[in-house]
Amino acid sequence: MHYDIIVIGAGHAGIEAGLAAARLGCKVAVFTTNLDYIGNCPCNPSIGGTAKGHLVRELDALGGEMGKTADECFLQSRMLNLGKGPAVHSLRVQIDRNKYKEIMKHKLELQKNLEIKQAEIIDLKKYESMWKVKTLTNMEYESKCVIIATGTYLDGTIHIGENSFKSGPDYSLPATHLGKSLRKLGLEIRKFKTGTPARVLRSSIDFSKLEVQNGDENIVPFSYRTKDKGENKICCYMGYTNEKTKEVILKNIHRSPMYSGKIEGVGPRYCPSIEDKIVRFSDKERHQMFIEPCGLNTEEMYLQGLSSSLPEDVQLEFYRTIQGLENVIIMRPAYAIEYDCVNPNQMYCTLEFKDHSGLYGAGQFNGSSGYEEAAVQGFVAGVNAALKVKNEKPLILDRASSYIGTLIDDLITKGVSDPYRMMTSRSEYRLILRQDNADQRLMPIGRKLGLISNNVWKEFNLKEKQKKEEIERAKKVNIYPTKELNEFLKSKGSSPIDQSIKLFDLLKRPNINYKDLKSFDNEFPNLNDEVLKQIEIEIKYEGYISRQLRQVEEMRRLEKKKIPENLNYDEIKGLRLEAIEKLKKINPQSLGQASRISGVSPADISVLMIWLSRKQGD
Repeated sequence: MHYDIIVIGAGHAGIEAGLAAARLGCKVAVFTTNLDYIGNCPCNPSIGGTAKGHLVRELDALGGEMGKTADECFLQSRMLNLGKGPAVHSLRVQIDRNKYKEIMKHKLELQKNLEIKQAEIIDLKKYESMWKVKTLTNMEYESKCVIIATGTYLDGTIHIGENSFKSGPDYSLPATHLGKSLRKLGLEIRKFKTGTPARVLRSSIDFSKLEVQNGDENIVPFSYRTKDKGENKICCYMGYTNEKTKEVILKNIHRSPMYSGKIEGVGPRYCPSIEDKIVRFSDKERHQMFIEPCGLNTEEMYLQGLSSSLPEDVQLEFYRTIQGLENVIIMRPAYAIEYDCVNPNQMYCTLEFKDHSGLYGAGQFNGSSGYEEAAVQGFVAGVNAALKVKNEKPLILDRASSYIGTLIDDLITKGVSDPYRMMTSRSEYRLILRQDNADQRLMPIGRKLGLISNNVWKEFNLKEKQKKEEIERAKKVNIYPTKELNEFLKSKGSSPIDQSIKLFDLLKRPNINYKDLKSFDNEFPNLNDEVLKQIEIEIKYEGYISRQLRQVEEMRRLEKKKIPENLNYDEIKGLRLEAIEKLKKINPQSLGQASRISGVSPADISVLMIWLSRKQGD
């Protein structure tokens, strides 16, 4: 049977890859070992979070599905980091994980040009211009492109104390055969590890001893297509470990496969297990943990921050040292899972493998962690596979366009030594890559691809028109001194005025918000909160934004200086040996990408720039 594109895996990466490619007109097959695990959230029952919320909003602006589905099944919505600057404001929602799975599966089932198939792919080979895959039941399929999105299933092994067994997440069937084919292709495969906390029974928790975390009153949806903002349906709770918790864990640390040497894979640096936290941060008296519902129609509660690979009896013992969990009942024990993934240095920024035309990787297979990181990679891989099939120019997102571009550039240029997690600190342009302006940055690209509807596009253009007109008005409107205004300014810790001032300049002051000035502005616009917030940010941070835009221009100047595909770096005199080694390994496509390779110094870039200029001059 023939397809344009085959997607191996139906987690968050596989879903976005399949939907994007099918919506671009390609005939797509998405394979999964179990249809009931499509869109599964085996770890935390949430979407978004610091920097991850940016990824989801960017994905939605391009035409992806994760944000819309999260809006359709959210239980609690919170905007994180509101006490900090707008660059790090990030949306996070608790979701009903079973409802999320159901919705995503149904969207795949309804999608034109897309078929979902329950089968384990055991073999992958290239025959002339076509890729052929073989299933465990000896069915064979061929396609022009293949996207590998195996998540943590590829040769997955679950570890709980001294016990280990082959498994995918949530005790599902692992993919135990495909890795052999990938190694035959010459792909560099390595072992990574991640983990998840226990699920516990709601009625066994004493919530009176825990801190309540309510959702936001003003709910902000992820998707630009969401009209009904919905409402918060649940509370989350916060608690802390203590010295007794530490004592129990350290007493049993030798039974953890992480410390006994049983686990070979490298774990996530920024989301460590509780035993890893206790050992690495031994001076800390306590660690935060959060208790989150898994859904409306289940009594399972998720213990965020307490992932572990310790034996189940030890898990129960240390959980019960925590205030509020003294009588907790474990429904599903915590576990660590070890799995195969690829070295992403082997890919182009399109997520296509350099040595294998038509083969793409996405998600945790590429060495990242997290649902959101997986979803955006799946989208990029799916779009680029479809564009390749259609013989059109690829979609390339750079670091200045998005966190998606930053994520992909980090993976393919810097590589990963542990599961990669997106953070706002990874971007040097985070003031212009805000969550609130994802549509401004990326929706024109989604529209050009054909993934943004007429209605959404119309609303976007209206919003941009309103912003532009109001900023121009703010530069012209005078605000005059009055007793009421000066009293207000003093109450905000701002100096009073004795002569007229432009609204634009007044808004630049700290602690002064647009809505605060409504009673002092006779022409105050009738705009929604989102538009007003964006205008306010652009005015307040005008100077900083202008500075970052100049940095972007310089970065893009270097990106335009292309490096020949098979450049012999050994011939270039003046390059250090380390730089030659790293440049040969990564084979960067531009001078800009070369400048971001670890081990390549500014002096090496100067040498390379001069050499390229001379050659191009020739």
